[in-house]
Amino acid sequence: MKPLSPEAEDTKALQELGRASVQVIHDLKNQFNGLKLYATFLRKRIERNERPADEHETIIKLIAGIERAASDLATLVRYGRELNIQSQPRVDLARVLSMVLTENKHLVEISADSYEGRFDITALSEAFKDIATIMCPPGAETSLLKVHLQRDDGDNDDQRALAVIEWRGVEGDGVRRKFPPSGANGVRMALAARTIEAHGGAVEYIPDGLRTRLPLVLSE
Repeated sequence: MKPLSPEAEDTKALQELGRASVQVIHDLKNQFNGLKLYATFLRKRIERNERPADEHETIIKLIAGIERAASDLATLVRYGRELNIQSQPRVDLARVLSMVLTENKHLVEISADSYEGRFDITALSEAFKDIATIMCPPGAETSLLKVHLQRDDGDNDDQRALAVIEWRGVEGDGVRRKFPPSGANGVRMALAARTIEAHGGAVEYIPDGLRTRLPLVLSE
């Protein structure tokens, strides 16, 4: 049997390290979720016993920090897994986008039109949540998004209709957004871009925000 080349050995070692890292991160995420349960229990006891306000505030900040850490670890776990797109026909993209964003009271503007296409609802919902998280940094209580969706039936080289989604912060929210994002948000951006590109779409940076494009069914 021909021995592996140094490059092949390095690749194999990196793959094994990646698989092991995903498992370790997954276990850490579960531990953080356990800590969150204990912290939530303490918060409820403090509320019942009318403890000082600063103790209550400290517990709330602790829970928020644990939630952010668990969310970041979950993002790394997702990044380490193979993307498996299972598209369904005639999915209404406008409905998917609205369901994700209105849950957090973001502003969604949708131009009257048809937005049906072949999409994986679960995967796209996760991608939209990732972008919303990037655009609204943790701790920015007044941070809201203004998201505009419109259809483009213009002269595309490949004769496709496109859904164009622009993501911007609400003017005056005072949030400083960094593009391209780094750290955990950089991983979220890579995940969102990977999912959108797997649907035949694209992501680009624009002043103060992002623009995503996704292919739609051509109007008859």
